[in-house]
Amino acid sequence: MSELLDQARALRDEDAFDLARVDAFLKQRIDGLHGAPSVAQFPGGASNLTYLLSYPERELVLRRPPAGAKAKSAHDMLREAQVMAALKPHYPYVPAILAVGDDENVLGQPFYVMERLRGSILRRDLPAELGLDATATGELCRGFIDRLVELHQVDASQPALQPIGKGEGYIARQVSGWSERWRQAATEGTDPCEDVLAWLAQKQPPRDNATCVIHNDYRFDNVVLDPARPLHIIGVLDWEMATLGDPLMDLGGSLAYWVQADDDATFQSFRRQPTNAPGMLSRREVIDYYGRRSGHAVDNFDFYEVFGLFRLMVIVQQIYRRYALGQTTNPQFAGFGEAARYMGKRCRRIIAGSKA
Repeated sequence: MSELLDQARALRDEDAFDLARVDAFLKQRIDGLHGAPSVAQFPGGASNLTYLLSYPERELVLRRPPAGAKAKSAHDMLREAQVMAALKPHYPYVPAILAVGDDENVLGQPFYVMERLRGSILRRDLPAELGLDATATGELCRGFIDRLVELHQVDASQPALQPIGKGEGYIARQVSGWSERWRQAATEGTDPCEDVLAWLAQKQPPRDNATCVIHNDYRFDNVVLDPARPLHIIGVLDWEMATLGDPLMDLGGSLAYWVQADDDATFQSFRRQPTNAPGMLSRREVIDYYGRRSGHAVDNFDFYEVFGLFRLMVIVQQIYRRYALGQTTNPQFAGFGEAARYMGKRCRRIIAGSKA
């Protein structure tokens, strides 16, 4: 089943680093590393960059920020590593942190290195080699939601987890904070979307539903499947935005990426995960299933769905701003400005039909 393992690719020139310096750093901190490593790059990298370091007898994964300007609270590798280390004893799907580089003389930026989980990561389409029919795909989908429910059920009052969040008032902080990020990310031709911002400010719930550990970027391409048993999730990746917050905000953020089979052609073109496959739950079915499994009331979900789309719109626009300013030359970012404009229209469509 090796063909189903997530594969790294050739290193992009703009994302290269001093491998010899990193090798020397790691050999001082991780026992049993011998020989010279090779380096490859995992696909994606719209936000942080992820590399495979291959030693003769061991594989490691390195995470670092991209070059160029960064949002104030984004790309914090040291925080991400701290969150993962604190959560690992309570949520077994977190990869183990092996080394943290806070000395900018090594890479010029903070970074961390973690264990490599050898498994499959689902991207745009379900690999035919997995052999999943609609029934098995539905089981995979429900298991994916179950892992999110389990994360939200971790006891967030434990002392090791307290520093990762700010407690009550999460929704209000998110609406205010992401609205400000949106305004700061504007480029020429950006739709201001002030009507969307005003609706979110007006319709936000008066209090959080609960305070729990939330992932904040929970998608199929951030989970690792056992290639021999593809219905089993063995890891959850990308903890950059994890915090203590409202679980329905986490679900809303996840659904922003959930393109289903009957969505319009433009939204279909953005699809990065196989949520349109036969057997996958629709967005409404995901919400209802999560409600049954978690016990949280999900009857009026419009605010959370709009906010999730809006937050994704901000992230996309922030990346596009880096491209527009010449801070990255990755051609996949060229259309992100238009993608942000579309998401604003999609927010308005949900708002127009909302009873909130």
